[in-house]
Amino acid sequence: MSIIDSLSVSVSGMTAQRQRVNTISENLANANTTRTPQGGPYRRREVIFAAVANDRKFEDELRAQERSLDTATQVKVVGIVQDTKPPILRYEPGHPDANEEGYVAMPNINTMQEMVNLMEASRSYEANVAAFNASKSMWQSALDLGRGMG
Repeated sequence: MSIIDSLSVSVSGMTAQRQRVNTISENLANANTTRTPQGGPYRRREVIFAAVANDRKFEDELRAQERSLDTATQVKVVGIVQDTKPPILRYEPGHPDANEEGYVAMPNINTMQEMVNLMEASRSYEANVAAFNASKSMWQSALDLGRGMG
């Protein structure tokens, strides 16, 4: 695995987790939004990830396979989807968005679960930063050793 591969794996993880943190933050910010431009309450959103192989050219891949069987796998955000769970009905007859029976359709967001998800995404981001820094340090040490031998 080259330095570019090792760094790009970490960068893709940081980028994906940053998107996840942003999406969770939007969910938390809209936990009480009962009316959206599309109509109805805000719907929780979730980031969907996929593992993708490094986009090397065919010849590069053949050479890499001769040297090693490992391939760097990156993470990619493939989409942001709305949660399909129904809204939570809360009895608030005085609310401007209440229906005839006095119930308000609230967003399908569990703020405690979103906070846990936010902490998890933050820790994952930090782990990717640590991996990035470790790769950078390792490659810097290799360069320093190479300079000392020449």
